[in-house]
Amino acid sequence: MNGLTRFDPFAEMRALQKQFFGEEWDSWATPLKSLQLATTDVYTRDDKELVVESHLPNFDKKDIDIHVDNGALVISGEKHEKDEDKGKKYVMRESSSSFYRRIRLPERADTKKIKADMKNGVLKVTVGLKELPQPQRIQISEGKSDT
Repeated sequence: MNGLTRFDPFAEMRALQKQFFGEEWDSWATPLKSLQLATTDVYTRDDKELVVESHLPNFDKKDIDIHVDNGALVISGEKHEKDEDKGKKYVMRESSSSFYRRIRLPERADTKKIKADMKNGVLKVTVGLKELPQPQRIQISEGKSDT
């Protein structure tokens, strides 16, 4: 055995919650553990494009809005679900989910070259990047000596 133990930064907080609220707290918080939150990865590919991947389970493309605002890529979504079940005592069951991401674009982002694609709950937005200007080389001339 190598003697390494995994550090859990929230273990002490959970212990305090159990101490104050009892075992019921843990059973109440269990549904939150299975909650899937939208995660977003931002990376560049070959220094030619910026890629933003948002993992959005249970969202359709009709639920998502993508736009550029003041030099930032804004991705937002909102989803509302309504179920009506005549066999149950409640009239309507409603739930909603939403997310919002604002990513500052680099100066060389080409906002005319933005593509978005969604497949299997993963939204991929690709922003083209303009070529970096090449440094201007200054020639050194032979100067006359002042002596």
